[in-house]
Amino acid sequence: MCAMDKELKNLILSDLGRLGIKRLPILGAFGLPPQVRYLILWRKSAYYYKKGGILRKWYGFKLDRAMNRTQITFPREVKAGSGIYIGHFGRLIIHPDVTLGNNINIATGVTIGQSNRGERKGTPVIGNDVWIGTNAVIVGRVTIGDDVMICPGAFVNTDVPSHSVVIGNPAVIHHRDNATEGYINNRV
Repeated sequence: MCAMDKELKNLILSDLGRLGIKRLPILGAFGLPPQVRYLILWRKSAYYYKKGGILRKWYGFKLDRAMNRTQITFPREVKAGSGIYIGHFGRLIIHPDVTLGNNINIATGVTIGQSNRGERKGTPVIGNDVWIGTNAVIVGRVTIGDDVMICPGAFVNTDVPSHSVVIGNPAVIHHRDNATEGYINNRV
């Protein structure tokens, strides 16, 4: 990996740290799973998207190509904290206006998108320490609190308080202290 700003390096290390990797790989992303390589590229693209210049265009081009190859649509405009973990290679769709907190686990088949009408018109804001299971859908201007587990297949279009487990379609919310304990490892 070439020389990079300390802020970018720390964000990439926070994501790798979720996998137990403590330092940047010597050979770049070679040998890492495709979703991890994508996440590193996404971090660079998002970072240089804000900075501007030639690297903004270069990493934007590379990210667009990677989206087509991986079926992961995680646009550089997404606002995300540290410690993002994408569990598997495969379809993942996130709207560009979504905000993600720290220590977010996202499984394959997840859609986090926009609602175009009604009182929930807009996109989600997701708190810290949130685990999102396979094929879950989160849509609209909703707020997901901290320490929330969204179970596989859940459809969420309502606010979810902190320390909750969300099950089903329509979403049923159950309070549970330490809802993500044992599900979110290596928190940053």
